[in-house]
Amino acid sequence: MKKRVKKFVVLAAIFLGACWPSTANAQSGLYIRVNQLGFRPNDLKIAVVFGREPLPAEFRILDANTQAVVFTGRTEPVAGKWGEFAYHAELNFSSFQKEGIYEVESGSTRSPRFRISKNIHADTPDQLLEFMRQQRCGYNPFVDASCHTFDGRTAYGPAPPGTYLNATGGWHDAGDQLKYLLTSSNATAQMLLAYKLATESPRKQIYFADRFNNLGQPGANGTADVLDEALWGLQWMLRLHPSKDHLYHQVADDRDHKGFRLPQNETVDYGWGPGSHRVVYFADGRPQGLKQYQSESNGVANLAGRYAAAMALGYQVWKGHPTLGALALQFLKAGQEVYELGRANEGVQQGNSYGAPYRYAETTWADDMEWGAAELFRATGDVRYLRDAKRYALLAGSESWMGKQEAGHYQYYPFMNVGHFRLYDLVDARMKKQLAGFYREGIERTVEQGSGNPYRIGVPFIWCSNNLTVALATQIALYERMTGDRRYREFNAKQFDWLMGRNPWGTSMFTGIPANGTYPRDVHLFANALLKREVRGGLVDGPVYRKVFQSLRGVLIREPDPFAPFQDERAVYHDDINDYSTNEPTMDGTASAILLLAAKN
Repeated sequence: MKKRVKKFVVLAAIFLGACWPSTANAQSGLYIRVNQLGFRPNDLKIAVVFGREPLPAEFRILDANTQAVVFTGRTEPVAGKWGEFAYHAELNFSSFQKEGIYEVESGSTRSPRFRISKNIHADTPDQLLEFMRQQRCGYNPFVDASCHTFDGRTAYGPAPPGTYLNATGGWHDAGDQLKYLLTSSNATAQMLLAYKLATESPRKQIYFADRFNNLGQPGANGTADVLDEALWGLQWMLRLHPSKDHLYHQVADDRDHKGFRLPQNETVDYGWGPGSHRVVYFADGRPQGLKQYQSESNGVANLAGRYAAAMALGYQVWKGHPTLGALALQFLKAGQEVYELGRANEGVQQGNSYGAPYRYAETTWADDMEWGAAELFRATGDVRYLRDAKRYALLAGSESWMGKQEAGHYQYYPFMNVGHFRLYDLVDARMKKQLAGFYREGIERTVEQGSGNPYRIGVPFIWCSNNLTVALATQIALYERMTGDRRYREFNAKQFDWLMGRNPWGTSMFTGIPANGTYPRDVHLFANALLKREVRGGLVDGPVYRKVFQSLRGVLIREPDPFAPFQDERAVYHDDINDYSTNEPTMDGTASAILLLAAKN
């Protein structure tokens, strides 16, 4: 779980040479922020320039190799202050489409280099999978060792407390080593849907490679790596459903948060000895918590719907496969059984905490049941699932974090309702209009929220704001696929570009991407802390309200803050290992970004 008490707040800061704003920028007083990954020729291309004084009236695009001016444009002022900077403007060069490597120049300030290429996104999804493989539990290919082989022993449910259940496998959630069905079901389903969107698209600009085997080791195995990763999730999910009416939802709890350690060197004691069995929580649909902090659980439908969606998608992908066809039938059976648990127990099973007040406090479930029902209908053709999906769609409506300034932690998970998209082409024109309207309502609220800042970013800066940004960009991309309505394309480009460096801090929000750019380096992750090894592809939590950062237990950053001029009451970000609120990569956010890239293309 991303939100935790840290008992190691005195860890020495590890500075890995992040690329802070250049001397040239500081001397000129201007800063340029641009999507550092780059653009496709037909993409909207809008950089931001800002400073403390009035800005130059024109800007230029330079060929990075020859330094020749290839485009000149007018600076377009944007109202709004951020941090120490009162003047902001957009630099729109969308009409320039020639492939190559370029820089933006305003006054004497130049942006980082970026590329224009029709295949600019082609390799990025597979780069994100590098982080997913590093998060694996069981056999972890990043450290070439097996971890948590004693998972686990049960709490709650019909079995006597401490009963052994094989819950090995899955993914560690973030910088910690907990495992949640709540997030893993979503990650698995979104990766499977990303594969379907990419392979079924007539214009393939995303290509999922086959460079690793099913264990995450180098070497092709005849299966796209994204499917290997999704299969890793599905097999763990099967273990959490050992019989028709049983479902487990969480392995370990915040007792995990005792400091960085290699996953194979577990030391935490959950009552069965240090480094031994970890607790596995049964999904009973009631409040849980083994110490003073109790969840507000009242059902299991949120988990059941996402579980069913993932399993039904797994069946759709592998049905009829020469070697995995029988496993696909197991997926379908498990998805149908768990879906029925959700129908019988509508409500949410939240995450569990032990000694800290932070937990996954999801309150929505109809959206998950809609998605599960839609995928089960696609898998089986049973019209009962279609009727259910329609009912759940109307219950879910446009309920979302979108347009809100505050929300509970993971309250509106998975942050956007994929069910509306997967139901859309299965219903009549009247309901299509309703589903598109639900998406549009949420988008409109974020457009309004984005109008209040010079970057036009439309999310509240609560914990995991980057996950919200990914979800918003995905919803807009799916809305455009559904309707052909392109009115939000510029707004969407600004959300995606924010993630790639068009933000006050001038950094990508993905570790190691782009390779020659500025990106998070001192992240809250054991690989960074202990091995000094960079893991490419992890989406960090992202900026939070300053008041959130100041309220957290155990946050300690190095001083002076190299990003200090760019911090604002609305949002702060620190590339610092000890800021777990903004600089911790997350498994589920990374998986959702894979779907975003497929949806964009």
